[in-house]
Amino acid sequence: MFLWGTATASYQIEGAVADDGRGLSIWDTFAHEPGKVKDGHTGDMACDHYHRWSEDVMLMAALGVNSYRFSISWPRILPAGRGAVNQAGLDFYDRLVDGLCAQGIVPAATLFHWDLPQALEDEGGWLARDTASRLADYAGVVAARLADRVPIWITLNEPFVHMVFGYALGTHAPGRTLFLDALPVAHHQLLGHGLAAQALRAHGAQRVLVTNNLTPVRPASSSTGDLRAADAYDTLHNRLFNDPVLLGRYPDLSAFGVDAMPAVRDGDLAVIAQPLDGLGVNYYNPTRIRAPGEPMGLPFEDAGITGHPTTAFGWPVVPDGLRELLTGLKARYGDALPPVYVTENGCSQPDIPGPDGVIDDQDRIAFLDAHIQAVGAAMSEGVDVRGYYVWSLLDNFEWAEGYTQRFGLVHVDFPTQKRTPKASYHWLRTRITTSPTP
Repeated sequence: MFLWGTATASYQIEGAVADDGRGLSIWDTFAHEPGKVKDGHTGDMACDHYHRWSEDVMLMAALGVNSYRFSISWPRILPAGRGAVNQAGLDFYDRLVDGLCAQGIVPAATLFHWDLPQALEDEGGWLARDTASRLADYAGVVAARLADRVPIWITLNEPFVHMVFGYALGTHAPGRTLFLDALPVAHHQLLGHGLAAQALRAHGAQRVLVTNNLTPVRPASSSTGDLRAADAYDTLHNRLFNDPVLLGRYPDLSAFGVDAMPAVRDGDLAVIAQPLDGLGVNYYNPTRIRAPGEPMGLPFEDAGITGHPTTAFGWPVVPDGLRELLTGLKARYGDALPPVYVTENGCSQPDIPGPDGVIDDQDRIAFLDAHIQAVGAAMSEGVDVRGYYVWSLLDNFEWAEGYTQRFGLVHVDFPTQKRTPKASYHWLRTRITTSPTP
């Protein structure tokens, strides 16, 4: 059965940040620091999904999806990141999972979608090796409660983005600016993935995945400098997080002046590289790279992609990039590539309701239609794709952009929390009904 789904993340939709024993996350701290998030927005309320989850499940049921990818809030389960378990937090996800199962919707749970407990960040966050073990402990707690009904588990969401934006550039929580000194964050997240995968399987998890944000990398020209720059970027963005889990080794980092991946100990790669039941792929656009025009500390620079329409975020819309990415994964990894799930794909649009209240988001419909066709094309070329999840079910808190970017199939009026399905919601329902696969 091909999985048609939507995806969300806990901090982006749940709200209720101080309810029922939930602890602080790094995003609670970061969003309340002046100037960190556009317009001073926070996730304190978000979509109030914590209280409105049953309404949201019914929206999914009416949409006709057969799976829902959500993330579990680590500080809602372990307020201090370790130790005492908050039963009220587990109870919330227990109710959500039961509600999904009652509607025939397969739950797909992500353990870590960037909302690290602040208590663990205070101890070093992902720069500290111990955080990997704490992720495994947390995985065991939630799997012991939910794995009897949740068949799909994703250990990490987009570890590249969390490392770069959170620890290298500081534009996301926890706001550190370590540049290449952030590389241990990559290793500790991947080690956490391996340890968490072991804990999940020990509690009966059926399918264990990791989700990477991937991009096809295109050199700006055929010059030697641009080709080398593109290879360096591909190494950092894609291979640094795929090679260890699929091949059991890190790629060559010499382009960055790094002789060997830091923080690696004997036996770590064997833990990271245990067999996966699937690879989650998040795709938004390709990246065009050129050699840096002047010394800037990195062996590449973004050349930008032109000649394509853009989303409200300014991201280029290149649907065939998804086919290119999926077939490229198969070509690179061959038999080492497990089944693929497109765990995020979507776009932000202005989504202004008309006088009649209708949100006629034709640009999103065109985006989804073209990208679903790209998935189908990749499947026809032999890529084993098992699912496609639209980002996102709801307009939500879009990290450093606050509430200024709308990705949802369902419009949310944040002051009133009124949900209104957009034209894309109704289009996708018809698309799913008329075809079991892309």
